[in-house]
Amino acid sequence: MVEKVFSSPKTALEDLLFNGMIIMSGGFGLSGNPESLIPEIRTSGVNNLTVISNNAGADGFGLWMLLESRQVKKMISSYVGENQLFEQQYLSGELELELTPQGTLAERIRAGGAGIPAFYTKTGVGTLVADGKPVETFEGEDYVRETWLRADLSIIKAWRADPAGNLMFRKTARNFNPNMATAGKVTVVEVEEIVETGTFDPDCIHTPGIYVDRIVRSTINEKRIEKLTTRPREAIA
Repeated sequence: MVEKVFSSPKTALEDLLFNGMIIMSGGFGLSGNPESLIPEIRTSGVNNLTVISNNAGADGFGLWMLLESRQVKKMISSYVGENQLFEQQYLSGELELELTPQGTLAERIRAGGAGIPAFYTKTGVGTLVADGKPVETFEGEDYVRETWLRADLSIIKAWRADPAGNLMFRKTARNFNPNMATAGKVTVVEVEEIVETGTFDPDCIHTPGIYVDRIVRSTINEKRIEKLTTRPREAIA
């Protein structure tokens, strides 16, 4: 069996990074961000990147780090959120942005992993999202054509992995990460725990190891909350 387990995030990314590459970065909001791999990309100094991700992190965290170091040329995202640096760079013209409806983004990534170059969806018809894209009519309804998304490198975060690369995710971290694992030429996964081969019930594996090239134990597991909302406790009678 090919050895997939690497000793550190740095070694897991060695010989994979180059200027102008396309990177898919997993996570939904701040859940499931590859928070140990992103700092190593920053340290490498690689630049002119196109990054595909649901969002671009939050102040001081996640992909924000690559925006702050001006290593990202273009973002393909569905949610800008409350990332003020993202907003500033886009409005100033420093950063290109391809804003994509969230379901469409997920399907474009899934299509890339499945080898489907294009598909049609009603989402975005008659809006700026459809500008410049072919629109066709099926059964009396208009649909816009969207194209697949693929990457030179997918960096994702999972909960557990075995040495063969079989993965399990927890809750919201399962959004985007499994699809991105299939759509990268190379997929590097950071995990909280590496278990022995045979530990997983096959029916409980979320991503099969055939899609995973490299595995590393995560060194950062901060699991931030992007926007904490609370309410006063009710008085106890």
